[in-house]
Amino acid sequence: MRRLAAAIRKEFRQFLRDWLLVVLVVFIYTADLVICTSALSFDVRNLRLALYDGDRSELSARLVERFTATDYFGKLIRTSRISDIDRLLDAGQADLALVIHPGFAQQAAAGRATEVQVLLAGVNANTANAARGYAQTIVGGFARDLLENHAARHGIAVDLPSVRVDVRIWYNPQLEFAHFMAVSMIVVAALMVGVITAAAGLVREKESGTIEQLVVTPLRSHELIIAKAAPPFTIGMLALSPSILIAKAFGVPLAGNLALFIAASAIALAAFLAIGFFIGTLAENLQQALLLAFFILFPLMFLSGTIAPIESTPALMQWLSSLSPVRYYMQIALGILLKGVGMEVLWPQFAALFVTGGALSAWSVARLRRRLYA
Repeated sequence: MRRLAAAIRKEFRQFLRDWLLVVLVVFIYTADLVICTSALSFDVRNLRLALYDGDRSELSARLVERFTATDYFGKLIRTSRISDIDRLLDAGQADLALVIHPGFAQQAAAGRATEVQVLLAGVNANTANAARGYAQTIVGGFARDLLENHAARHGIAVDLPSVRVDVRIWYNPQLEFAHFMAVSMIVVAALMVGVITAAAGLVREKESGTIEQLVVTPLRSHELIIAKAAPPFTIGMLALSPSILIAKAFGVPLAGNLALFIAASAIALAAFLAIGFFIGTLAENLQQALLLAFFILFPLMFLSGTIAPIESTPALMQWLSSLSPVRYYMQIALGILLKGVGMEVLWPQFAALFVTGGALSAWSVARLRRRLYA
């Protein structure tokens, strides 16, 4: 126990001597969280709408007003020539175009079907799908109102059947994407800090030639990993507190038991450190370690639900994601911080996180023993 304590003290001195590394760890947990939560959003708003109104009637103006009265559409680009629509979409100056042909109001007044055309720039499929949904909803509501008004003007009592939707949104009533992104960035910060610091710490010993000195000491392989993991684990857990406060500032309700979330964070960070040590046993220099880290980090992030829903990925990717501790940490973080649920709901995720983290740690220790102690 005394030799382990001495090794941990040595690792803390070595880790804290590199003040830039400590600053980077805190930066990832705080400044990165603020920047990414503020900047990254999949909400589709302020779409640029190109308009060709060949009818120039009161009815067409009312339809255009339906579009511009929402937050979804921002800049309105009017054009007097329909050929300009192609140019605006080609140049990326408009996200969609609304084309109202001459005779629109006349056809409606006569009780005949009339058409408008909506052209979408499908370069970004997510934006185009959202814009299509907005346009269909607006035009559908306008058409319904038009039918009722036309019937009323002719003295026809119309009682159209309707379905009233009673929508209640749980956990995030304002549908603020920043809530999800703040939680997601906490998970990503733990992953990056755990993997990169552990891999870099082990490889640095190799590059400086001191790993052989450590191996010939009485330290056992698992004690070496514990000593190496202690500084980044401690700094990472300390940096978790300001990141939680930042998430609170972004409106995350922090509805559940924070002690439970901190416990989950400790298990997850230990698992991520184990991944980093595994990379450290493969790499011979820092450049290799960083490339291997990024080679592993991106699939882990994309297959964990931090960027996109796991359910939207192919079946094989969904199965592979079940092997990742990041997936279970993300589910636990969302469950505790947004939903306010506890162990009675999240015990399967805790069990899976513990099992995957334990397996990764055992694998890293075994590989370190085989590569360095054999």
